[in-house]
Amino acid sequence: MIDFKQFIGGEWTDASNNGTWDLLNPATEEVLEQVPFGDRADATAAVDAASEAFDEWSHQTPYRRGAVLEAAADYIESNLDEFARITTEESGKPVQQSRAEWAGAPNQLRWAVGEAQRLHGRWIPSRSRSRRIDVTYKPMGVIGVITAWNFPVYNQMRAISSALAVGCTVVSRPSEFTPRSAMLIAHAFQEAGLPSGVLNVINGEPEPMGQVMLDDKRVMKIQFTGSTRVGRLLMDGASRTVTRLSLELGGNAPVLVFPDAGDIAAIAASAMTTKMRNNGQVCISPQRFYVHGSVAEEFTDVAVDTARSQIVGNGLDPETTVGPLINSRQRDRLEQIVTASVDQGTKVLTGGSRLDGRGYFYEPTVATEVASDAPLRTEEIFGPVMPVIPFDDVDAAIAEANSTDYGLSAYVFTRDLNTAFKVSEELEFGMIGINDWHPSTPEAPFGGMKQSGLGRESGSEGILEYVEPKTRYFGGMR
Repeated sequence: MIDFKQFIGGEWTDASNNGTWDLLNPATEEVLEQVPFGDRADATAAVDAASEAFDEWSHQTPYRRGAVLEAAADYIESNLDEFARITTEESGKPVQQSRAEWAGAPNQLRWAVGEAQRLHGRWIPSRSRSRRIDVTYKPMGVIGVITAWNFPVYNQMRAISSALAVGCTVVSRPSEFTPRSAMLIAHAFQEAGLPSGVLNVINGEPEPMGQVMLDDKRVMKIQFTGSTRVGRLLMDGASRTVTRLSLELGGNAPVLVFPDAGDIAAIAASAMTTKMRNNGQVCISPQRFYVHGSVAEEFTDVAVDTARSQIVGNGLDPETTVGPLINSRQRDRLEQIVTASVDQGTKVLTGGSRLDGRGYFYEPTVATEVASDAPLRTEEIFGPVMPVIPFDDVDAAIAEANSTDYGLSAYVFTRDLNTAFKVSEELEFGMIGINDWHPSTPEAPFGGMKQSGLGRESGSEGILEYVEPKTRYFGGMR
């Protein structure tokens, strides 16, 4: 559909240093194509273009900007199947999941459009009869967006939609493992009539490009989705220019299943299906399954059967339910986590190994007897492994669930309203699904507590992440 290149100042361009990156299909380990792989010069050119475009774009009405975003949403909807295939090729996820991810992008765009049009500000009653006070909102300026590979459309779009809707311009640096999805987003906006320079997509060396965003005073904020380690580095670097940050970092989501939850077999089956989404490479993926002792055996048996029924393969095959991990590094890391946990006494009931042949595949896995300090409980797994941990004391289970540096998402399954309130109120996580595996939607804030990040995306809170409040005092009024 397009020639996959960088998109800078409204032009599709190679890297300034003529560098290229071999983009691999994680299901086959074959090269899909070579894409541009630039450096600081490309990032600087993108910031130049975004800075130049900001004045005109920010002075458009939210209705004019909204019309462009609506047109981009329409264009995406008319090309869902083709876009999904391209995303699956580079990410490995089953094509149905890629299509669902692209289908959610128009929702994010339309929500952001509506919120920007409702960004009213407020009038403040003054203590003095001769004074008037109001608050208005001003778009920040150039926004840097740096995202991970696991949701190459969603991670990009939730930031881009809000930033563009309120009048900011964007320099986006997607993961080098999934750059074409971001390039398709840029293509959709170009087809929608977005002015040159308002959205720029670059691909290249992550550290130099990130440093440009940190060092250039014209970049007012960076939205980052990725590891806690890199998030800390960005926080250190942001101190040089007091660059604002939104950070969506790691997670270690607990699941608490109570005996009154209802159909335990159905919950266990849906738990495994949810755990296998994008091969477990989801920041809000349910990870530590605390199941009440009275139903733990039934839950575990069904989870094992469901794991064994998964179809592992190339995501382009419509029968596939579990694709490959993104690269060999992720697979090696997962193997190390499982091996170390087994060395500490963990029992693997099914799976527990990589698959032979090409592609970064790992078996859907269920484990029990997981020690409290085993990596399967303490680290973010980011893979298709489900540890099941029985509990009997509710307060102890809550304390165990909270015993992590992460605080992104958690899950509670119960039909008792008192239990639902008590447990959800005491869990130290930014998003909690109660009898719900999908705590994410454009109209509600997305983000975590503790070391899971700073700020929120989506919802009205997400819009406010890209504007500056301006307070005006009018004195000498009669």
